[in-house]
Amino acid sequence: MWNVFYNGLLLIASPAILVLLLAKPRCRRGLPQRFGFTTPRISPDHRPLIWMHAVSLGEVVAITPLVRELHRRHPDHRFAVSTATETGHEAVEQLLAGIAEHLYAPLDFPWAVSRTIDRLRPALYVFIETELWPNLLGQLARRGVPAVMVNGRLSTKSYARQRRAPVRWLYESMVRSLRLCLMQSDRDAERIIALGADPRSVHRTGNIKFDQPLPAPSERKVTRMELGLAPEAPLLVAGSTHGVEEELLVDAYRALLVRHPSAQLLLAPRHIERADAVEAMVRGRGLAVRRRSRVPQSDGTGGSRPQVIILDSRGELASVYREATVAFVGGTLVPIGGHNLLEPAFWAKPVLFGPYTDHCVEIANLLVQADGGRRVGTAEELSAQLVRLFDHPEERVRMGQAAHSMVQQNQGALQATIDAIDHQLTSADAGRFSSCSPGSFPLMAGR
Repeated sequence: MWNVFYNGLLLIASPAILVLLLAKPRCRRGLPQRFGFTTPRISPDHRPLIWMHAVSLGEVVAITPLVRELHRRHPDHRFAVSTATETGHEAVEQLLAGIAEHLYAPLDFPWAVSRTIDRLRPALYVFIETELWPNLLGQLARRGVPAVMVNGRLSTKSYARQRRAPVRWLYESMVRSLRLCLMQSDRDAERIIALGADPRSVHRTGNIKFDQPLPAPSERKVTRMELGLAPEAPLLVAGSTHGVEEELLVDAYRALLVRHPSAQLLLAPRHIERADAVEAMVRGRGLAVRRRSRVPQSDGTGGSRPQVIILDSRGELASVYREATVAFVGGTLVPIGGHNLLEPAFWAKPVLFGPYTDHCVEIANLLVQADGGRRVGTAEELSAQLVRLFDHPEERVRMGQAAHSMVQQNQGALQATIDAIDHQLTSADAGRFSSCSPGSFPLMAGR
């Protein structure tokens, strides 16, 4: 009965869904495929296929080491990675070339899901975090395809919503269909069991983002010249920022200039299509600004430097953090829930963030406990912390080292996740996967 009601609502909402997706440039490509009007272009191959789903760029980066290792262990399988955005598509082609093919994830319309599954005929479906879709998971279950959630998390907001009637029964049917729920934290494990998941399928494996590899020394790095930065200028890197938040950051930066007039600010909006609006806002506050895509090559020889750089490129923020004197991670001064706090911590940088960290609460708490990161509740607190850290280099170094040590101490989730999925693959018998029972494979019980 639930599927009739749910699919009826989907049909009613489909015009609004189409308009919403068309309004987002990063979501426009692949819409015919996502609506099920065309089928995914996957090369014909008789080997069993593992379908991995990652929404966009950040999720693709997170699962790349997982896909690479599974591919190494199981060369007799092929891999397909689905995303919902163009940035995700580009990341798959860049990071997993020769390992996985890309497709756009179907919207949860019955016909779109059915056509995609028929085209792929997956032996296993793996998705990151909490991409729960009733028709997709229901059709996979009916066809006997195991579904595995990796790096699972349930924010306080989403958990409260999912527990409400009448949607609770819908979520219960989805989580009970999952073969494995590999969760980031004890809190996440407890929550998904409370939603109805079989406790035998739920394991705390940790957060695989702790295990993201740093770029190798041989890999090309973005230079200060290319970014429009002065060679030795102190730098505040504010990554994955949102509206209103950027205004607060620019105001805090202006206060910082009083004591550190050579300091520069690099703003990396979460959605680069907002770059025009961010640039206009910075100019309106009387600061010299330039976009990363418009930095002239001659900037390396000297001359006037912009005070603010807007990073309007994709895939560079993680490596740009290495140039930071202090890092701020966005989505935290506004009620978004926070973005990747680990990227600057990897580079041993002190990390500042706001009070809204529901999407990364465990990492935020660990950073605070290690004093590798600090919460700032207001614009005034942000300004005070920036001035303090720019004034005291020894404190910056200590914080950065603490942040990096915290990352190292919490690694291991990737190996636990790979072992869990590997168990499902190696225990296959004539194309059927064995059921999982508690303790049937080694998993991280704690840190």
